[in-house]
Amino acid sequence: MLFAFCFALAVRFVIAANNFRLAARTRSKLPERYRIGPLAFCRLLLGEYRATMLSSSWSMPFRRFWRRMPVQPRGLPVLLVHGYGCNSGYWHGMSKALFNAHIAHQAIDMEPIVCSIDEYAALIHDAIEALCRDTGHTQVVVVGHSMGGLAVRAYMRAHGQRRIARAVTLGTPHHGTALAHFGIGLNTQQMCWTAAEQGGVASDWLRQLAAGEGERIYRLFVSIYSHHDNIISPQTSSRLEGAVNIEFHAIGHVALALDPRVQATVVREILAVPGLQQSTA
Repeated sequence: MLFAFCFALAVRFVIAANNFRLAARTRSKLPERYRIGPLAFCRLLLGEYRATMLSSSWSMPFRRFWRRMPVQPRGLPVLLVHGYGCNSGYWHGMSKALFNAHIAHQAIDMEPIVCSIDEYAALIHDAIEALCRDTGHTQVVVVGHSMGGLAVRAYMRAHGQRRIARAVTLGTPHHGTALAHFGIGLNTQQMCWTAAEQGGVASDWLRQLAAGEGERIYRLFVSIYSHHDNIISPQTSSRLEGAVNIEFHAIGHVALALDPRVQATVVREILAVPGLQQSTA
């Protein structure tokens, strides 16, 4: 039993380390001020390993949730949209930070795991409509991690943006990621980025999604990302022209929503939404 436990820990560590190795092949140019030494990289790797173990072995299997409503909520209600291969339990750490800030929030589970990202738009639509109806607000803030940010954009393409006061994305491959080639499912194909002589090419799905958007849409977005993301590569794929882009470093992909600095930034962006509207219906 002890051997099996230690073996599982070792396998998970190897996977985390290998993701950093793969991401290094296509990584974007790292700004000089964000370069880290060997000791800091070890802390980065161990932090991502810890976040992966907490998420995959504890919060996602046992801490899934639907809705958490403070007695006296502040700001707009928030919908949390997880990424590929995750569920609502991924948001356990972020949920605690939101609840402590008295922010009402709800999470969804996006299934099936390997379908088209477009299919998640209906789930997000239903969740937003229910959240607005139950809280009395006409708009919400959506927070999406990784693929979840793309699902939010797919929702806007299908249903418009009138319900969205702000969209915060964490480590979302807005222009694709090379590591999606190693994934399984149509949604991973839609997230692909392929190296080319001219720098790189996003998938047809991503290019078609962007073609129907513009500055009016991107002004709603705050894109938070790490220059040391081990899943999104090139890391600057998370940047959206016209959006508010907030850079971090020395944080891994899974660790983004578990990091106190990122959590504080998300809370700040939620509470900074101007012109809170509440329906009279």
